[in-house]
Amino acid sequence: MLYIRNSMKYRVVAILCVLISFFASAQQPEAAPTPSGKNDSIPKPEPIAWRNTLPLGERYRVPLDTLQHNFYLTDIPTAHSLSYSTTGNLGAAGFNNIYFERPENELFFFKEAFAHWLRGPANFEWYNTRLPFTQVAYHTAGSNETAQDNLSATFSGNVNKLIEVGGGVNLVTGRGQYIRQTDREFSYRIFGSYIGERYQIQAAFNNYNFVTAENGGIVDDRYILDPAAMQAGDSKADPRTIPVNLNDAYTRLRGRDLYITHRYNLGYYKDEAVNDTLVEEKFVAVSSIIHTLTFEDSRHRFYNMSVKEDTTFFENTYLSSKGTNEATDYWALANTVGISIHEGLSKYFPMGLGAYVTYQIREYTQISDTVPSGTQVAPHLSVHPNYHLAGVTTDHTLWVGGQLWKRQGSWLTYEANARVGLVGSVLGDVDITGTVGTKIPLWQDTLSINANVLFKNTEPSFYHQKYVSNHFMWDNDFGKIRRLRIGGEVAYPKTGTYIHAGFENIQNYVYFDNSCLPRQESGNIQVISATLRQNIKAGIFHLDLAGTYQFSSNQSVLALPELSLYGNLYILFPIARVMHVQLGVDCNWYSAFKAPAYQPALAVRYNQDEIEIGNYPFMNAYVNVKFKKARFYVLYSHMNYGWLGGNNYFSIPHYPLNPGMLQLGVSVDFAN
Repeated sequence: MLYIRNSMKYRVVAILCVLISFFASAQQPEAAPTPSGKNDSIPKPEPIAWRNTLPLGERYRVPLDTLQHNFYLTDIPTAHSLSYSTTGNLGAAGFNNIYFERPENELFFFKEAFAHWLRGPANFEWYNTRLPFTQVAYHTAGSNETAQDNLSATFSGNVNKLIEVGGGVNLVTGRGQYIRQTDREFSYRIFGSYIGERYQIQAAFNNYNFVTAENGGIVDDRYILDPAAMQAGDSKADPRTIPVNLNDAYTRLRGRDLYITHRYNLGYYKDEAVNDTLVEEKFVAVSSIIHTLTFEDSRHRFYNMSVKEDTTFFENTYLSSKGTNEATDYWALANTVGISIHEGLSKYFPMGLGAYVTYQIREYTQISDTVPSGTQVAPHLSVHPNYHLAGVTTDHTLWVGGQLWKRQGSWLTYEANARVGLVGSVLGDVDITGTVGTKIPLWQDTLSINANVLFKNTEPSFYHQKYVSNHFMWDNDFGKIRRLRIGGEVAYPKTGTYIHAGFENIQNYVYFDNSCLPRQESGNIQVISATLRQNIKAGIFHLDLAGTYQFSSNQSVLALPELSLYGNLYILFPIARVMHVQLGVDCNWYSAFKAPAYQPALAVRYNQDEIEIGNYPFMNAYVNVKFKKARFYVLYSHMNYGWLGGNNYFSIPHYPLNPGMLQLGVSVDFAN
């Protein structure tokens, strides 16, 4: 049983950590004045952050999380997407309804529901801080009975100009507004880098352990839609009294990711003039020999200790009628060896070029099937009278690939990546992506135009093909999934305009049907999407607008909300030139659609055709403040609860959104 104890003690410790950070930042001593009485100190360089491209580990800059406004969005559904479906509680399962924003298919599909909270090689970050850099953030909401808290901290420091080390932690705890929603998500990471002229290495390790109570949704939607009929005339439902389907079930997702990439640069030294009298030797890298290692280890466990609910909530029970306690594991170790020729060596060879080979070993572990021979374990498995799966399956895969890029300059940049599978389950797989862009000076600003293309012919994940559990079993022989995507975007900061449009054709799309069993749609499905973001400013008044239109040619297989809208009306003004205040109201809305339901035993969404979700405004009122290197906010989320928009505030069938709630947050970042 999951229960979060000592909530007040945790909150006090969290607040103290943030306050200590704030005062340490605010009271940094100023540089000593020169004998002339003037402060002639050189400004301290700002810390920078970067991520790596995969698999060759090319670095690219990313912004630090120090934005002046919209910090209040951290812990509400709007922060994740214009259309986001969640089971309710902070840190619980959630899914993006904007198709082109969804993460790539996971080999371990149990992780998709928690993608927002997970880190991996694609979003590991490193820093160059010169001076030690620390960022601490704490968010809290709810009473002691319904509390939700989010504490995170990141530290990075340079040993010298070449070596950097750091780490971070994130702890999310929540009791939930509805019963049996408690969760606890803890993760930590350590990272470091050495960026020398010839030898460079970057490493990161992330460990996570998420525990989430699963209530299976409320037993009757009328507790929300028509509370007076269910509660003797009471026009508002008390979330803590609404009965739920599961009362002794929870999910544990734990795992770890290790990423190491290092390279040796080949090149030469040349003399470079620093000024009229000084010349120094500078190393020019021509090519690199690269090795990258990644290790991923994940485990999903589902418990349900209520014997009665375990046999009534689920359509099928195969292995045990005395409750469920089962684990599914996956790990993968990959080694990539590559070589690259650096960009900009001459005007005749302005691009960068790379080639690599990746060998990966994957291992899948699940409980063995003990169903007697001849038993029909699921409707579509009746053709397998001797159905049986070994507990452990190992897969050896081999890829060869290449990259071509030009990232320097503005008139023309491009990047192309291609790889082909040669051995194992990836035999015949093709993965090609490409982007091309340009930046055009226009009216004292820059117009950015980018186009992208994607073609993939990939094997479905192992657990979509074969799976054994107490309530779900399948043995599929799916074909490869083929995707062709074409898109583009235009951004013009001067007018605050961003436009994105895309088209994708999918063949052999894999989804979960009404019985939560994997199916493959052999026909083609087309998805068309267009997004517009427009920021309008008049003095201190601001209006930020965003909208996404989506079209799915087969809504019964791939259901998407047709229109998703967001508006944020606020005033932004300074106080005494050191404090910036943002005061406003925002609203998120998306059109009604037959949103997929949620299956707690698998942590996946599956199709349903009975209930429409959406056509409900979710509004927030807030004050957001930045003072020097501290940010804090006061937010009343779901402010329209009970008086505007009706009662259909579900985002997943049978899982209502949280009612109105006061939320607070503070973040401090400093270098000392």
